[in-house]
Amino acid sequence: MEKYKILVAEDDKAIRDSIGIYLNNGNYEVLYAENGKECIEIFEKEDISLIIMDLMMPLVSGEEAIIALRKISYVPIIILSAKSEDFDKVIGLDIGADDYITKPFNPLELMARVNSNIRRFYKYQEKTEDHLLEIGGIKLNQNEKSVVVNDEEINLTSTEYKILELLMKNPNRVFTVDEIYERVWNEPAMDSKTVTVHIRRIREKIEINPNKPIYLQVAWGLGYKFVDPRRRA
Repeated sequence: MEKYKILVAEDDKAIRDSIGIYLNNGNYEVLYAENGKECIEIFEKEDISLIIMDLMMPLVSGEEAIIALRKISYVPIIILSAKSEDFDKVIGLDIGADDYITKPFNPLELMARVNSNIRRFYKYQEKTEDHLLEIGGIKLNQNEKSVVVNDEEINLTSTEYKILELLMKNPNRVFTVDEIYERVWNEPAMDSKTVTVHIRRIREKIEINPNKPIYLQVAWGLGYKFVDPRRRA
């Protein structure tokens, strides 16, 4: 079976090599980039399954690389950065990353996050007869992992897609923030801000007016739900 190919974009060679050892031991194929420019160039040539991205790199920063990559792909991206403030995490998720780990990091946690993102995005892509979800003007194809809004395909990150898929599979059901985190990340809830940021980004992509959402609505004090206009109370 072909190995998943992980691209590690990190300008510190010691950290880069250390991550590579753990990924190789985890049966992943590893490629390396020393800056954001090289990361983009490698991604365009190789079939990359996931990217581990440092932010503070020369030539092209990690933030700039993520923004560029999100224009062409929604491959899972895990930020690995010394920037540890909540603001930095929110910004990182807001520009399109799926996960955020701060330095110094626990290699076992990094591997758990890599495995979780790979499992969530690739291993749950079984073909099913009922692979099309259509609610209002939104169509979600579970086989192709694609979303069309009012006949126009939109580009979601892997995490945004999984959140939308979860909610569309259960129209009008309220999920707490912790439930969404646990169902999508497949681990105990740790950071509610992460879910909130992703919800906001999904709204910006599927709603006509994100400030007055038709589909992805908040149930105050409870959580979020995807409203089927045909089944409004």
